[in-house]
Order: sequence, then structure tokens, then C-alpha cells
Amino acid sequence: MNLRSFGVALVFAAGVFMVAPSSFAQAPAKVQRIGILLPNLTGNSWREYPLWKELFASLAGLGQVEGQNFVVESRSPEGGRPERLPAAAAELVATRPDVMIAPVCGAPLNALRGATRTIPIVVATCTDDMVAAGIVASLARPGGNVTGLQKLTPELSAKRLELLKQLVPGAARIAVLWNPGYSDLAADWQALRSAAQAMKVTLMPFEAQSAAEYAPAFAAMTVQRVDAVFTFTDALGYVNAQRLADLAAKHRLPAIYPFRETALAGGLIAYGPNLSDMFRRSAGYVDKILRGAKAAELPIEQPTKFDFVINLKTARALGLTIPQSLLLSTDEVIE
Repeated sequence: MNLRSFGVALVFAAGVFMVAPSSFAQAPAKVQRIGILLPNLTGNSWREYPLWKELFASLAGLGQVEGQNFVVESRSPEGGRPERLPAAAAELVATRPDVMIAPVCGAPLNALRGATRTIPIVVATCTDDMVAAGIVASLARPGGNVTGLQKLTPELSAKRLELLKQLVPGAARIAVLWNPGYSDLAADWQALRSAAQAMKVTLMPFEAQSAAEYAPAFAAMTVQRVDAVFTFTDALGYVNAQRLADLAAKHRLPAIYPFRETALAGGLIAYGPNLSDMFRRSAGYVDKILRGAKAAELPIEQPTKFDFVINLKTARALGLTIPQSLLLSTDEVIE
């Protein structure tokens, strides 16, 4: 080989050496897709809610960072109308997410299950009895494409009625504000009616399937001369915490709520699971599924943290004296 040929060969070999590492480098990790179905919120406003911030912060702590490891597709029904949830769910499924999140059971989860029985679905705060409702085969082994956290709502509904009765001992006619468009809440109603019978109180149902229906419902309660108000847990009530607290104050009706946020907004009393903790824990399900776990094999978990909050300012405005036994058992008292 002459000197010129040797030089050409050397340059060629050097080029191969320089190119080879990039040619055999490991392919970048796949950016996965998380789908979120929002029953009431539109646009990007949902990202400002603390619960979603908690979930994404927990995902980041598990090594799942939006924009690096995953992207988000969100859909919500036009106008927040529950009958349009199936169309929104179909749009979401069409984006081919690796996992989907339903913040609650009821209509949102039903819409997602109607759109797919294969894409994994994580429920952050399920109100229904998931076994009794046929959503999962068992809590220990769900068996389908749905897993997540269940809120033990029937037992908590009976407990909330007991607390309301302690706070307003003379209450005989109690309005139950509920959203049948969210869920039939069959287990909750059963537990609530049983508790009401034992306490010798009459339950009077008032429906509200949108925020616009809250004011007429409270006006009707006043006409029917109810003594107090009981509210079920659903996403509409959480999003409209301030509106519910304001209407109860306007009509001078003592009310109990399932969400701490309603008591912070001026509601009288709240008792229920700590939703922030449940959203944080739901991030663990999403992370496991993105790493290859099957929803069918991830056990349903229950809440472990609960909020019991009393707003003393509201109690004074209503002329109520809070029993010392209740004050001593609260997690938070708002002066």
C-alpha cells in the first residue's frame, strides 16, 4: 500500500470510529401519553387545581416528568354537560394514551369504560363500591382495565349524617343535595336511609346536575322548610365549593360537606377523605402502569387520611354552639 492509499484508509477508519458510537447508541426512551377525562373543567384551568398539582408533583418524584417522560391529553364534555362525556371519552381514547385517569367514578369512569376495555384506567377518588357496581372483580385483584382508589363513601355518608345531627340536634327534616347525573350513589343512599331511620329524621332529596341548579335547589329547600343540608361527594360539588357555602349562608341552613375545601370556603362542617393524599397516591398507579404493570393486577386501595373541619365563624353566624366533644375531635377549626 502506498502512502496516499494508507492515508485514505486511515481517514476512512477514523470516520467509522467517530460515527460508530452514535450509530449504536441506545434509542431515546419513548415519551408516553397520559389521558385525562375532566367532567367539569375546560381548557387548561384544571391545571390550577391543587389536586392535579399534587398528582403531577408525585409523578415527578417517581421520575415521571411531563415533557420528558410523558405528555398529557385532556378532554372534557362541551359545556360541562354529563351527557356529552361519552363523546369526550371517545376523543380521548382516539389519542391512544398509554394510561388514562378518571378523577372520580360515576359518569366520567362509565364514559371511559364505554370507550375502551383495554387501555388502563386509574381512578383517583372513586365514590362507588367498585365491586358491587361491577367495575372490578375484587379489590385485591381488579381483573379488568380499571384500578385506583375507593373512598368508602357509604360508611362516611352515615357518619356525616351523625355529625350533622350532633351539631343540629333538633334537625328533623334534612335536605340531601345530590347529582344523579354523576352517579346513582346506591350504596350511599342505602347507608344514609338506614342511619336516618335510626336517628328518626326525614331525608328530602333535591337534585342538582349543574352549578346553575344549585340556587333553585336551595330556594326549594327554604320553601320546604328543611332544618339542615347534607351533600354527597361528587366532582361538581368540589369545583363549586364556594358557591355551595355561599348559598347555605344566604338561606341560613347548616350544612355538612365531604370536602375540606368547602369548609375553608365558609361551609359549616366537612368530613371526608383527604383528596390531596388520594391524588398523590394515584400517581403511584400511573407510574407503575407506565413502567409495564397491568391494571388488572394492581389492588384497589382505600383512603388512609381523613379531614374533619369545623368553621366556627359560620357556626356563630348561624347561632349554633359546637359541642366540645366535636371540637376536640376535629383536625382543623376555622375561627
